[in-house]
Amino acid sequence: MRNDARDDEPLVVPVPSPLATATVDPETVSAMQSTPPELPKVSARYIWFMVLAQFGVFMAFITPIAISLAVRLGELAPSNQEYLGYITGAGALWVMLTAPFMGIWSDRTRSRLGRRRPFMIGGMIVGVVSLVVMALAPSVLVLGAGWILAQWGWGTVLGNLQNSTADRLPEAQRGKVAGLTGFATQVAPVIGVIATMGLTGDPLLLFLVPGVVGVVFVTLFVTLVHEDDSRALPLERIGLVGVLAKYVYNPRRFPDFSWNWLGRFLFYFGLTLNTTFTAYFFASRLGVSITEVSGIIGTLGAVGVLATTAGALGGGFLSDRLRRRRVFLVIGGAIMAAGMVTMALSSDLAFLFAGSLIVSLGIGLFAAVDMALLLDVLPEKETDAGRFMGITGFATSIPQAAAPFIASGILLIGVTGDAKNYSLLFFIAAAFVLLGGLVILRIKSVR
Repeated sequence: MRNDARDDEPLVVPVPSPLATATVDPETVSAMQSTPPELPKVSARYIWFMVLAQFGVFMAFITPIAISLAVRLGELAPSNQEYLGYITGAGALWVMLTAPFMGIWSDRTRSRLGRRRPFMIGGMIVGVVSLVVMALAPSVLVLGAGWILAQWGWGTVLGNLQNSTADRLPEAQRGKVAGLTGFATQVAPVIGVIATMGLTGDPLLLFLVPGVVGVVFVTLFVTLVHEDDSRALPLERIGLVGVLAKYVYNPRRFPDFSWNWLGRFLFYFGLTLNTTFTAYFFASRLGVSITEVSGIIGTLGAVGVLATTAGALGGGFLSDRLRRRRVFLVIGGAIMAAGMVTMALSSDLAFLFAGSLIVSLGIGLFAAVDMALLLDVLPEKETDAGRFMGITGFATSIPQAAAPFIASGILLIGVTGDAKNYSLLFFIAAAFVLLGGLVILRIKSVR
């Protein structure tokens, strides 16, 4: 074959034209770099042990509020029922002040057991000690100290169970798990009260029987659910000033978390306005005494659990399936508002029951899906989940502390003598929970 190219001529290789440079939005790159990878789905084992653990904590922790504290206070100070408010208020204040610190400490823990499990174990031990202290308390002061210990211990366990969900749950499972845990935490106090009905004569068993259930289920989670060793994680040293600085954050940096915080605050403020004087409201509308209305409230509470459960499970599962959160929170707030207005306008038992059940349905729907939404927008989940979960706690603890005092003032507006303006109180409560749902629409990163 003929070769036209000479050996002494340089070989010329055509060079293609440069490719067009792609235009890249720096904000898009930054967002892609700051967005953590999607977490893998957790196993059914993790989910069910989480549900059981939260059930146990609520049985050990909420049963005293429902019955045990009142029984012990009746034995120690039978003529001073108002002390119950001081005891529960002191416990709530302690949690409000310490929860962010405990979250920060948990985030920064480096151990073979991980970051969360050491606090579940320690909190459980403190929780059991608190139950013994309350059962054997020789005075109201010691009873109050025991309740503060209970809030601290069992609250720490619950906080770290929720921190674990922030660490491990992918978006596709958050609604489902929130619905199931919401169901468990609604049922637990009811079962706790039933389990202790025959134990009121034995203070130690009255407190420890629900506590044993909590210990067993939390121990199952701690021992059978693996958590990675955290000793290799980086750790930045901070002093006291740094810890205190972590109690606050810049809302402009995390706007979606801030809107969720505000929505939750408004919702629980309205809910507390609605529930603080429920017994007195029913007694007033039905024309009976507080003693006579207690059975009605108990029956309504048992039936209300079913409505709350329906809202929690239905909303949680549907929000995952439809990949929507905000619309369920708007609906939940609207349902609650409708129930409160129904109660405010009611004067007979049937409508009071109907309104209360509607409120319970809205509570379950809002609370479950809002928990899932919180995990969706929680900032810095890899490093500061506990800190921001603690800050979120302010959105419920502040309303629970402040709303009862404000409600007392609202009841006196526009009335004379011994009359109380329950209708106005419930209308204002309805406005708050409705606004709490609507605020969620300002969140942009979650549908």
